[in-house]
Amino acid sequence: MAFSIHSSGDPTADRRADYAHMLAEAGDPAAAADLMRQALERAPAWAAGWFRLAEFASVAGLAAEAEGAWRTVLRLDAADRFGAELKLAQAGLAPLPDAAPAAFVAGLFDQYADRFDTALVETLGYRAPEAIFTALGELGHPARRFAEALDLGCGTGLMGERLRKSVSHLAGIDLSAGMLAKAGAKGVYDRLSAGDVAVAEPGESGRYDLVTAADVLIYLGDLAPAFRRVRQALTADGLFAFTVEAHGGPETFVLRDSLRFAHSRAGLEALAEREGFTVRVCRETVLRQDRGEDVDGFVVVLAPAPAETLPTLLPAFADATLLATPPALEEAPRPSLH
Repeated sequence: MAFSIHSSGDPTADRRADYAHMLAEAGDPAAAADLMRQALERAPAWAAGWFRLAEFASVAGLAAEAEGAWRTVLRLDAADRFGAELKLAQAGLAPLPDAAPAAFVAGLFDQYADRFDTALVETLGYRAPEAIFTALGELGHPARRFAEALDLGCGTGLMGERLRKSVSHLAGIDLSAGMLAKAGAKGVYDRLSAGDVAVAEPGESGRYDLVTAADVLIYLGDLAPAFRRVRQALTADGLFAFTVEAHGGPETFVLRDSLRFAHSRAGLEALAEREGFTVRVCRETVLRQDRGEDVDGFVVVLAPAPAETLPTLLPAFADATLLATPPALEEAPRPSLH
């Protein structure tokens, strides 16, 4: 993950943190942790500094110190902008959460917004929008003119650019104000809203005949709430097309070292049936590259099941702005050493 670190408010603490990072980069995480402790003696309320200490201590094999530092981050920053809860779960020190913290996801993409398109498409070979569009094409739908489409986690608008010619009215929703600004500048969306796809407020049901989510559900473990809201938001002949990272184990979902969730085919298909969908497409695909390796995923297209088979469903996505724009990220850690 590409994070920046902001000042602790104490220049001496900042310098020690910088030196600690240099030691860690040179392969001495124990010395880095020691120097970071000294920095935190001067700035004990520095949440980002505690996160840095946890990372150094974890790499150095100081598991108890890493756990304590991550828990201090949570105490200092209840919104968990740095993903300390995910780190604790990853280390087996806390229950697996249902989703990544909203503030963590928003902060991550706010910082990434300016270079997102170049890094993702040109460097990492990002393919999720194309995979979704191709899957829709296999069902004969690019020729269909969708009246109302909703792009969940629209980011800078890469999915929207692909859909624009096939959609009469295109809405987008994202947690990141920075991403929404980039999407707005492209002019491909008719409406953009700030919100969290996992906890959207009630709104008009049966509005959309297409809902997409390209590399968005990787930040959700339990997909049931999002599936329920999408199902309620779709028209009777609508489609829900999305990508997730794939794993082949028995668990419905797992948390990876990247702090993203991966889902099993069996879990996706079972959830779709429970939430009132019929699986039209579910196949493996390569989503992008990560450290030179393929990131395998599933591209999935769901359609509403016949009305007589549907369970009681939760409310749909809001028609207008769903949640307030998340607070700006004040400080964040540098990349994990894992």
